[in-house]
Amino acid sequence: MNLLILGAGGRMGRSLVRAVSETNGAARVSAALERDGSQHLGEDAGALAGLSPLGVPVTADLDAALALVDGVLDFTAPAFSAEVAGRAASRGLVHVLGTTGLSPENEAAIAAAASGARIVKSGNMSLGVNLLAALVEEAARALPPGLFDLEIIEMHHRHKVDAPSGTALLLGEAAAAGRGVDFTQASVRVRDGHTGPRVEGTIGFATLRGGSVVGDHSVILAGEGESVTLSHHAADRMIFARGAVRAALWAAGKPAGLYSMRDVLGLA
Repeated sequence: MNLLILGAGGRMGRSLVRAVSETNGAARVSAALERDGSQHLGEDAGALAGLSPLGVPVTADLDAALALVDGVLDFTAPAFSAEVAGRAASRGLVHVLGTTGLSPENEAAIAAAASGARIVKSGNMSLGVNLLAALVEEAARALPPGLFDLEIIEMHHRHKVDAPSGTALLLGEAAAAGRGVDFTQASVRVRDGHTGPRVEGTIGFATLRGGSVVGDHSVILAGEGESVTLSHHAADRMIFARGAVRAALWAAGKPAGLYSMRDVLGLA
C-alpha cells in the first residue's frame, strides 16, 4: 500500500515513517508533505526519520503527492485535515485521520467526504486507548449516574494546543454512549469559583499540561465508599503511528465510509 505522510518533518510525521518501515513491505512511504516554507522541503523522508534514505523527497505539492498514493496518514491541523479529506475523497483514497481539535464545521466536511473516501478517524490511534474506550462504555453502563460520578483526567506535554485532548473527548463520548446521554449536554469542561454541588450525571474533565508527557488518561467512576479507575499511559508516540498504519491497511479493502479505530479492532 502506497502511503502519503502529512507533516513528515514533525515528530509525529517521522514516527509514521518509521511505523510504515516496520510493515515488512505491506506498506511503503511513497510521498511526504510539509507546508510551504518548511526547512525540510527536498529532504528525504526516510533520512528525516532516522532511517536509510527512501528516495522520497518532502514536497509541498499536495495534489502531486495524492496522485502517487493509495492512502494518507494525517496528524496535522483541523482546517487542513478537512481540506485533505475532500481531496482524498475525490480520488477514492484511504484517509487515516488522527488530527484533534476539530470544529463542528471541520467534522461536517469530513463526514461529507466519507461518501467518497474510506476515512478512519479517531482522537487516538493507540490500540490500548481504543480498548480502554470500550471498557469505559461498559463501565459507564454498569455503574449508573445516581450511584457513580464520572470524571476524566488527562495530561500532555507543554506543546499541546487543544484541550481537552482528543483522547479525553473520545473517552467522554464512550462514557456518554454507555449511559445513553447526549455528550455535549453532559460534559463539564471548566470548574472555577463557586460552582455549587456537582450535577448528577455530568461527565467532568480536568486538563493538565507540562513537560514532555506523551499522554496520560484516567477515567474515574466515584461512588459512595468505592471508586473504579481505568487508565492508559502512553510512553512513546510510536503507539499512535503503528495504530494509524494498521488502520490504513485495514481500510484498504473497505467501502467508502467513516470508520473509527473501534471498527479496526472489531470492537464497534
